[in-house]
Amino acid sequence: MKAWQGRFSEKTDVLMEVFNASIPYDQKLCLEDIEGSVAHIQMLTKIRILSESECDQLLEALVQIKTDFIEGNLSFELSDEDIHMCIERQLTEKLGDLAKKMHTARSRNDQVATDLRLYVKYAIHRIKEELKNVMSTLIKLTEQHGELILPGMTHLQKAQPILLGFHLNAYVHMFKRDIERLDDVLKRTLVLPLGSGALSGTNYETDREFMKEKLGFLEVSGNALDAVSDRDFVIEMNSVLAIVMMHYSRLSEDLIVWNTQAFDFITISDAFSTGSSLMPQKKNPDACELARGKTGRVYGNLMNILTVMKGLSLSYNKDMQEDKEGLFDSVETVEIVSKVYNKMLESITFNVDNMSKATESGFLNATELADYLVSKNIPFRDAHHITGAVVKYCIDQSVGLMGLDLKTYQRYSPLIEMDVYDCLSCEVAIKNKKSYGSTSYLEVKADTKRLGEWLFNSFTDSL
Repeated sequence: MKAWQGRFSEKTDVLMEVFNASIPYDQKLCLEDIEGSVAHIQMLTKIRILSESECDQLLEALVQIKTDFIEGNLSFELSDEDIHMCIERQLTEKLGDLAKKMHTARSRNDQVATDLRLYVKYAIHRIKEELKNVMSTLIKLTEQHGELILPGMTHLQKAQPILLGFHLNAYVHMFKRDIERLDDVLKRTLVLPLGSGALSGTNYETDREFMKEKLGFLEVSGNALDAVSDRDFVIEMNSVLAIVMMHYSRLSEDLIVWNTQAFDFITISDAFSTGSSLMPQKKNPDACELARGKTGRVYGNLMNILTVMKGLSLSYNKDMQEDKEGLFDSVETVEIVSKVYNKMLESITFNVDNMSKATESGFLNATELADYLVSKNIPFRDAHHITGAVVKYCIDQSVGLMGLDLKTYQRYSPLIEMDVYDCLSCEVAIKNKKSYGSTSYLEVKADTKRLGEWLFNSFTDSL
């Protein structure tokens, strides 16, 4: 008999049983549900609704159920409907009527909201660790290969010379922001809804502060109606995970381009590549492509929960059962992508000669010529125009800026002297960068140090 069967005279249709049940997926919340139930039972004992003996029996039985779940021996039945009723059934089988006392001063509405917040809490901690691993690997690559020079791109066209470490550190900064966003979501996730009842509170003088401390929450919800119907934290979590995947997708795109035969800047390990069933010569960067492709499903999960919540009146509606599958999928997607990426990045080989050759074409030093003219007291707009004309001439003559003779340069400006050649090499172009956060050797080194220190301090603070 279902917990709510008393008001009904007909059995649930078999088709409705399947349609209504969330146990096939919310069984993932088993450990969180047990954790919440333990705190609730301890609180009921504290306010003398349960005796010490009853508390001990219930807690011992929950430990057994937890062990069964971890070992894969817990039975899930469709008739349970959800993970809450599943655990209550298991308890009832072990303890009889005593198990029925556990739900005093609690509704499945505040129970599932608590479970889900605990799930997000633990997911944030796991994902932060995975992101920190990826950041650490990127920093190591910068420390090892960071002074390699390659073309920096705009519009996927060669623009200016930059250091490889400068490019890699850009992604470290992205993942740093992701961790900061996760920390921000965590603050609003750790608001305890347990004790809110179905929607209006309970008729018992429960100790919600006690449960808050037991479960590691930061505060107690201040409005029961909002507490049981709030899924903002799920939306925020999905949003942050979508941004994380966007960053992985952009990194994937860079690596895919660099891995092409046209660029050939990197070689991705065979361990993270696949081949073609028809073309024996093919080696495809499928780890990157899958990460790029899976970004779409994470975006879809965000749109799904936004759509579910947009038209719901207060408080709880069964539509909100759709809040979990997308969240679970996004969390698991980000976790596996992060794990794969960390190992794949460790295996990448940088093709130094090809990177260097790529800087010899595309007039990466054109901006340096313009800045040289500015140093001769020519207004930047005029310097820009002169440089453009010089570049056009070089293209027509199939010559680079370093190969142009001084006499030709002086046809465009008599202020150009022999020292122009001193500023046109890519190495000098990088050294000449002065601004904070630039691609100069000193700035990239300093930025790498700052990022490493942030990572170390952030990891230490989380212990």
